[in-house]
Amino acid sequence: MTTQPTIYRASDRGHADHGWLKANHSFSFGSWYNPDRMNFGALRVLNDDIVAPGMGFPTHPHDNMEIITIPLSGAVHHQDSMGNKGEIPAGEVQVMSAGTGVTHSEFNGNQDEELKIFQIWIIPNQRNVEPRYDQIKIDPLSHKNKFTQLVSPNKDDEGTWIHQDAYIHMASLEAGKSIDYIPKNSNNGIYVMIIDGSLSILSNELNDRDAMSIVDAEKLTFDATKNSQFIVLEIPMTF
Repeated sequence: MTTQPTIYRASDRGHADHGWLKANHSFSFGSWYNPDRMNFGALRVLNDDIVAPGMGFPTHPHDNMEIITIPLSGAVHHQDSMGNKGEIPAGEVQVMSAGTGVTHSEFNGNQDEELKIFQIWIIPNQRNVEPRYDQIKIDPLSHKNKFTQLVSPNKDDEGTWIHQDAYIHMASLEAGKSIDYIPKNSNNGIYVMIIDGSLSILSNELNDRDAMSIVDAEKLTFDATKNSQFIVLEIPMTF
């Protein structure tokens, strides 16, 4: 039997306005601390960031974290200590396994438009791995009224991979359409983030940037009441 989900309204997230950066935190981060919102299993960070034109994050370090960046509009200009340098536009996904340690910078290279991104951190199942970088392009038709896999634990799967038994899927659902998600691992929890639109999930109405978590669902049905885009993160609850 499926337990009741937990609903997180967009307005209940942590907020930080640094002028050049407007951030919304699903979990405790930086100056926003909520002891009840530290993580969801191995999911440690889901930041919804708006970066001003020409601004960004100067070079800074990470280690032992799987870092996934999903640009929603605009493009991230990235440079790191592994020698990678380039652009990640909306419609692509970047993954870094920080492992033993990396430094990198991220900037909005556009001088006229804001950059909007999801920054996701997942705690790895292996420590001190060799740092790695990957970047994939998402076919916009691949998630129309169906799921496309962005991230998995498997190198040979669709999308890219990380050092954790976690999966990230994206879907764009037209109003009036429904879609089912069946977890890959019955021990994983599910965290859903609505990018835009309106969905009904287990009789709960979720709108732009609302989120929901559930820990024992055998199947979730998503009913779109408006054209909607969303991501489903399937996350180990023990790590």
